[in-house]
Amino acid sequence: MTTTKRFPTRLNMKNDRVNMTHGSGGRAMAQLIDELFLTYFDNELLRQGNDQASFAVSAGRMVMSTDGHVVSPLFFPGGDIGSLSVHGTINDVAMSGAKPLYLSASFILEEGYPLADLKRIVISMAAAAKDAGVPIVTGDTKVVEAGKGDGVFITTTGVGVVPEGVSLSGVQVEPGDVVLLSGPIGDHGVAIMSSRENLEFETTIVSDSAPLHDLVAEMVKAVPAIKCMRDPTRGGVASTLNELAQQAGVGFALEEEAIPVRNEVRAACELLGLDPLYVANEGKLVAVCRAQDAEHLLAAMRAHPKGAQAAIIGKAVADDLSFVTMETVFGGNRIVDWLAGEQLPRIC
Repeated sequence: MTTTKRFPTRLNMKNDRVNMTHGSGGRAMAQLIDELFLTYFDNELLRQGNDQASFAVSAGRMVMSTDGHVVSPLFFPGGDIGSLSVHGTINDVAMSGAKPLYLSASFILEEGYPLADLKRIVISMAAAAKDAGVPIVTGDTKVVEAGKGDGVFITTTGVGVVPEGVSLSGVQVEPGDVVLLSGPIGDHGVAIMSSRENLEFETTIVSDSAPLHDLVAEMVKAVPAIKCMRDPTRGGVASTLNELAQQAGVGFALEEEAIPVRNEVRAACELLGLDPLYVANEGKLVAVCRAQDAEHLLAAMRAHPKGAQAAIIGKAVADDLSFVTMETVFGGNRIVDWLAGEQLPRIC
């Protein structure tokens, strides 16, 4: 990001709107960066004002992940596109067992978007990065004409370091391994849908959006031989496990009764015709480990606030077709297939 010292007049964050000059590379863009992004994202690396961030890293393997965020609506119960863009990329990096170090952020703004709302998003994003201890150290801003965007799109990229001796990958999963889930599913997707459709429930359903790297660190510390971890975002737990099954060449046998779902989320899904297994999450993870490590790993997860309701939900089985099946609460079995079509659009 390019920054400047001061300007003759300050931006009117309360009443002004994004215009094309804010993405032109000139004085208006420099002022927007200086008075908004640099003000709230402020850190030593960003303050250098270079077009890139240069930093030293500790021993280990580098990890990088990038994620585009186009959620609608931009503000929802439990979060907004700003905090979501931080949490989502931190979690993608963390699923490798890495310690996330830094983030970059790219904003695509629509002409006419209120600066007051953009400021809300930036403040939320800055708070999420600060709370996670993962600063935003470089970025970019572009503006598109009115009608060519949807207010704000944000792409974040994260880098991290995997400690020596830690190696997580879906290809390591074998029959007999155990599947664990860090907590109740479906909160994020239902929160987005209820907000989008102006639905009111007796109990407010809020997104579970949260950074999971601190939970991951405790899990890796407790069980260094953990096989793999994934965050079940788009497509939910069902699609995540189908992806893992294909990668590892195994099947998964789940127990419906063991899968935690909040009563209010279950009721909302029934009302909306949704299956919680396919609903997106932004603050939960799926882990696979050896059977002999499962109880120890479960205890470590439950000892952490973000894994307090963790559960063992199934196991990997030998299956040349890589099916995911589930024993239902009625005692029957059904196939849990890939998500067909688009159950919930624009949830992240």
